[in-house]
Amino acid sequence: MSKGRILIRNGHVIDTEPQPVAHAHTDVLIEGGKITAVGRNLRSKGAMVIDATDRIVLPGFVDTHRHVWHSALRSAAIDIDLGAYFRLLGQVGPKFRPQDVRIATLAGALECLDAGITTQLDFAHIAYSPELANAAVDALKEAGLRAVFAYGTPVNVTAGGKLADVRRIRERLADDNALVTMAYAPLGPLSTPMETVARDWRIADELDLPLTIHLASSPNNEQPIFALREAGLLREKTLYVHANGIGDDELKLIADSGATASATPGDEAGRLRRAGITTGTGIDTVAFAPGDMFSTMRAAHLAGQIAEDPQLTAKDVLRMATLDGAAAMGLADRTGSLRPGKQADVILLRLDDLNMLTAERDPIGAVVTEAQPHNVDTVLVAGKVVKAGGRLVHADLRRTARALRATAAAISGR
Repeated sequence: MSKGRILIRNGHVIDTEPQPVAHAHTDVLIEGGKITAVGRNLRSKGAMVIDATDRIVLPGFVDTHRHVWHSALRSAAIDIDLGAYFRLLGQVGPKFRPQDVRIATLAGALECLDAGITTQLDFAHIAYSPELANAAVDALKEAGLRAVFAYGTPVNVTAGGKLADVRRIRERLADDNALVTMAYAPLGPLSTPMETVARDWRIADELDLPLTIHLASSPNNEQPIFALREAGLLREKTLYVHANGIGDDELKLIADSGATASATPGDEAGRLRRAGITTGTGIDTVAFAPGDMFSTMRAAHLAGQIAEDPQLTAKDVLRMATLDGAAAMGLADRTGSLRPGKQADVILLRLDDLNMLTAERDPIGAVVTEAQPHNVDTVLVAGKVVKAGGRLVHADLRRTARALRATAAAISGR
């Protein structure tokens, strides 16, 4: 469906800026792909009207970290340890052809949209060749969601071997205001020496790219943030993922640097927020975790409830999954809330489904603790309707499913 003047009428509207708040019987007006007004009894002349009665209306979810090509590896890493997981990736990654990366990325991106995730960072550590990187970018563009293609280094490839291709993809994704933009995802201090880290940081600066890296204490670098500070490499425009085993003193350095974090979700979310770090939520991988934000929000909320201090409220979690996630990715100027002037990335959830009946008494709590992907009725990205009546309207899901199954079988056979 083409984007034009759209009025979402009479919904239970949740905005997230400055803090999550719900308003009953409220309209959202969209013009030219942007939100122009939120309020009651807005004029609908010339607009396509979407009836939001018995619907929760809120900003689309923001997934700050996912290896999207893992849609072809769903449930392949259940009940194995981290070492076995990395060995699995090292075994199957080189078996992917460009057509495999394209269909796996397309299927993963469509899964995002189907579940109400309108913005997604693809930490694409499958770029063994320029052809594979191209295939991933092609798929993100085809899917129609707001995406950041984070050019990553495969786990068993020597870091730094792909710098020419990083520059090439940057030329392809030169428009930082487009629907699909770029970040750089080197291995970082987790597994590479600091001279390599410094070179990767220089490349990011040269190409004006945000950085995103996995972060943990490791034998290679037990205090990676201190190491970055000593090398003069702490900076803004850096999204740290996981922060497992990182001490409070290092978290403070991250906060002071202006960098951000992605919790996926674990119990680190509360610590990151307490340290003053803008923190979004991420799915990480469907190889061993659910692919929807509802499951991730519930996990974060439950982990936050059993934490000693501070506890995460439903409002905290919803903000992490929307506005804070957008801010963590440097996209808060265009998505993450319903503020007029922002891109119209909006989702509608059904309140008349059995699992959502009577949830209008606390729409925010219901989104975090009760809702499921099947409740997502309508999805708009930049004012374009991509899902309506519970079905994606711009994709051939049967063909995608056949191709993904064929790719998964072929990879197993290889």
